[in-house]
Amino acid sequence: MRAIQAKPIRFPRNFVWGVATAAPQIEGAACEDGKGESTWDRFCRVPGKVLHGDTLDVACDHYHRYAEDCAMMGRLGIKNYRFSIAWPRIHPQGDSALNQKGLDFYQRLLDALEQNGITPWVTMFHWDLPQALEDRGGWRWRGTVDAFARYADTIVRAFGPRVKHWFTLNEIQCFTSMSYREVSRPPGLALGEAVVNQTYHHALLCHGHGVRAVREQGGRGARVGLIDNSFVPIPVTDCPADVAAAREVFVEANIRVLDPIYRGEYSPVYQRIVGADGPQVAPGDFALIGLPTDFLGLNIYFGHFVRAGADGRPERLALPAAYPHTDCAWLKLTPQSLYWGPRLAAEVYAAKSIYISENGCGYSDEPVVDGECRDLHRRDYLRTYLGELHRAIGDGAPIHGYFVWSLLDNFEWQDGYTSRFGICHVDFATLRRTPKLSADWYANVIRENRLV
Repeated sequence: MRAIQAKPIRFPRNFVWGVATAAPQIEGAACEDGKGESTWDRFCRVPGKVLHGDTLDVACDHYHRYAEDCAMMGRLGIKNYRFSIAWPRIHPQGDSALNQKGLDFYQRLLDALEQNGITPWVTMFHWDLPQALEDRGGWRWRGTVDAFARYADTIVRAFGPRVKHWFTLNEIQCFTSMSYREVSRPPGLALGEAVVNQTYHHALLCHGHGVRAVREQGGRGARVGLIDNSFVPIPVTDCPADVAAAREVFVEANIRVLDPIYRGEYSPVYQRIVGADGPQVAPGDFALIGLPTDFLGLNIYFGHFVRAGADGRPERLALPAAYPHTDCAWLKLTPQSLYWGPRLAAEVYAAKSIYISENGCGYSDEPVVDGECRDLHRRDYLRTYLGELHRAIGDGAPIHGYFVWSLLDNFEWQDGYTSRFGICHVDFATLRRTPKLSADWYANVIRENRLV
């Protein structure tokens, strides 16, 4: 019998392949070289908030091992690295004097990336708000917007000659509604909807200042966009009624962030949803929030199934208890989310350029044996999700890059160090790094620009 030759699943020429991390999750050195306290530094020390009482004090010690990590990326053939800058390392009190040692660290990191042929993609804010700002109201307080404007100006002015790809904020929902309505993220306050909506508005203004800073000081070729963890509805079937239901859910679920950014206003649908709890808006706010961006970053791990109900309204379907998931119970295995998320963002908001800024999976990985961590479950996850991403590109979604989360096993927020998302294993006792099987597989994908 003649062997069947599978058609290669190739990605577009110049497709951006990368890895992603965040400063608080990997850097450590939480109190070194003038760094101020962040809200997560404080939150970790509240009993019961983080599993096993884990802290960010050491994390992966990337602050001291950045050269080793960059060299490891170089050996794997990784050409694009998304990382965040720690706001309290630059302005320790949020809006106070500049900490030159903080700037110096990121210049050294950029040096190491350049030496290994790696392009930096910088996230301005990835959840580590200076605690000094939270003490004055945090995202509830408009003064945080002014502080962020100064911070954005500082880092773009300092790194603009070397950084041409900027993300403003990472996942607004996670430091607004999950922090001021729920109690799972710092400061962990259970407040009303009016307060939560105001925190969203202040975050959107900070995004606008990030865009403004890049336009004013980023130099030639600088590009900027937001990262959103959009709610991704997956139609149960591809019949027009189910697809229309998914589109309607996409709009209503993501309207607090994407509508004002892409349409420069709070729409009537938004006003109907929030009612009397809408935010206070000052003159000129929407001109800042709606400044044009160059791309949209989407962090997508899973989706939710939707269909047209008998009454014509969208119906969201709860997943069965036995539905497949990773070792993180919240991360359901729904690879079609990497098809529908970018497709709906492009269709609803006419997003011209989309990057998958995070996608990955958390497992309690097997230990390193004979120099290898055989994380075949992660390899299968990535290959299946990337197949759906390729399908979306083939159907016209303007997806121009993909960043796997994450380079390293790291501090996974409330789960501490128990949930491993890295393609490189970290022994948290010795801090030794070991590329996993998934890292070698992903290196081949990058090298050949196709699924292998």
